[in-house]
Amino acid sequence: MFKRNSAKSAAINTLIGAATTVQGDLKFAGGCHVDGRVVGNVTSAVGAQGFLSVSEQGSIEGSVDVAHVLLNGLVSGDIVARERVELGPKARVTGNVQYGIIEMALGAEINGKLIHAAASKGEEVKS
Repeated sequence: MFKRNSAKSAAINTLIGAATTVQGDLKFAGGCHVDGRVVGNVTSAVGAQGFLSVSEQGSIEGSVDVAHVLLNGLVSGDIVARERVELGPKARVTGNVQYGIIEMALGAEINGKLIHAAASKGEEVKS
């Protein structure tokens, strides 16, 4: 009845393998899957509909700025998911998460603030 527009079917153009450590910023277009470790910021190309997935073994030590984020690993830094962020049961975030739409599984952890994208564009959130 309802059809969810999911980025899970996005093509993976970039793969960081489990035995790989990338030191420095990573900028990609299309889809990127991280099984290894990235020490640096991860961003999708300007104007691109980037999709980032991080597996249970994957980790990023730096900020993330991508349209769609599917996280089941570790991110030590802020996440800006311009459209959607999905946090799996093993997801661990140490930093703020800015999102358009968020989906969290039971067991996911965020040690930081959740910031809705509309609130960050100058709209005041009242408690």
